[in-house]
Amino acid sequence: MKNLVNYALAYQAKGLSVLPIAGKQPLIKFADKPALTAEQIKTVWKKHPYAQIALRTDKFFVVDIDRNHADNIDGFESIRQLPAEYFPETLTQTTRHGGRQLFYLKRSDMRVNQLIGYLPGVDVKAHQNNYVVVAPSEGYQWLNKKPIVTAPKSLVVNINQMRASNRRSSPDDLVFKPRERNSTTDLLETIANGLGDKGMRNKALAGMIGALLFRGVEAKAAYQLAMICNENTPDPLPEEEVNRTFQSMLRRDLRNGGEMRGG
Repeated sequence: MKNLVNYALAYQAKGLSVLPIAGKQPLIKFADKPALTAEQIKTVWKKHPYAQIALRTDKFFVVDIDRNHADNIDGFESIRQLPAEYFPETLTQTTRHGGRQLFYLKRSDMRVNQLIGYLPGVDVKAHQNNYVVVAPSEGYQWLNKKPIVTAPKSLVVNINQMRASNRRSSPDDLVFKPRERNSTTDLLETIANGLGDKGMRNKALAGMIGALLFRGVEAKAAYQLAMICNENTPDPLPEEEVNRTFQSMLRRDLRNGGEMRGG
């Protein structure tokens, strides 16, 4: 097994967040921490000379395609059922067990949600604290030298729609009689189900944020709920739009006598 420190440094020089791993387990704590510097990488690999390399999915996400012969699940067949325009040519690698990973840059105008079980045999790894093992780690090999291209909007929308659909699904045998509805019922269902169709999303978002602040929800918690609600929307608003709407509603709440709670 060879020392991969020079490969790790090359990834770091390209602006990627490098992690040293053994097997598939990180050798350092990294969640919500800055990426390793070149000097830190040298220090880590001096301590762990045979560490393999992983990259955090903070700037890019990965469509992870696999085959499970035991369960007769073929991720490659699942991908073929979707429009080819969803998956333009990009940097691609093969994995240890014959799978394939497509690397796409995250879009600046909309968030892509991590979705394990995006399709049968296909996962989307996108959380900033997730990571993927990369070549030349043992068992991994680049299929091409193409640049990582920005994900098509159509792909991101489809991923987010699938995630929202999965969240809304419930067991078929779950039968219950709901209690009487009220405004809090509507508020909670908006958070769970998303902001609705285009043309109504901004109004729904503003109303939801206002309702949370009116009920005394701390600003930080209200913001997180607004982001969750937007993520649950099949065609979510750009993150910048959510931020602008939240700041506007927060200022309005303060003018109306609210207090800065948890800001």
